[in-house]
Amino acid sequence: MKQILIVIGLTISGLAFGQNSKTTDFFTEIQKYDISDLWTLEKFQPEDDTAFIKRQEPLGYIGENYQRLYIHLISVIQNPTNRLEYFVYGKTMVKENICSFQGLITITEASTYIEGDFPPLKQGFVKGEYKFFENPKQKGTGIFTGNFMTNFYIDKNGKMKYDALMFVADGFENNQFEGIWTSYQTKNSKKCNWGDYRIPDSKGLDDGVAEFIPSEKYYSSDWLGYMLEHNATQNIVTQSGNKKNNEYWWKD
Repeated sequence: MKQILIVIGLTISGLAFGQNSKTTDFFTEIQKYDISDLWTLEKFQPEDDTAFIKRQEPLGYIGENYQRLYIHLISVIQNPTNRLEYFVYGKTMVKENICSFQGLITITEASTYIEGDFPPLKQGFVKGEYKFFENPKQKGTGIFTGNFMTNFYIDKNGKMKYDALMFVADGFENNQFEGIWTSYQTKNSKKCNWGDYRIPDSKGLDDGVAEFIPSEKYYSSDWLGYMLEHNATQNIVTQSGNKKNNEYWWKD
């Protein structure tokens, strides 16, 4: 857990995207890279030449009661004829219901910071849109639409990497997806957001400072399970007594 790094994080948390947030356009250059790994990687290095850390599964919610959403992007492939587009396959889980989906991520903006936190490394971000279609033959399915922001850096060898250079800082986040889910059947829409280590627009749910901590008010929305998972490596037994949410639920 990140608690062991909080003391360091408190010291440098104010430095994230430091002192100068001015950017320069990187839209043309981003098309030279395949950034699919930024959404699917299993582990990352907080800094160059340091030990790898296992990436935590994305945190997400759906609806006004902040019902916990599990989402895993199993495969992301760059479109060979449009390098700003990425074909996506993955799975979601809400309560006990697991659904598969396919869709598209489209980059609409890319920039790098003129002065990053770790020169000479170049840090930056991509922004864009996503649209994921759950399998309509499955139960309780619909369409995810919205916008995202993903942070990257370019290492000394010119390779683009997942930006976790400030992993020890309070409030670290990446891969922030914010939008809605719309039911095929009812056409009703619900707010639905997810991200790495933090969730965008989650003030009512997230009581944490150094890291994500769900409010006790929403433990009944499956966040009690998160607290147990955060302190255990075994399968979780929910309040109803059922085992669920093992580490690789999307492989079912």
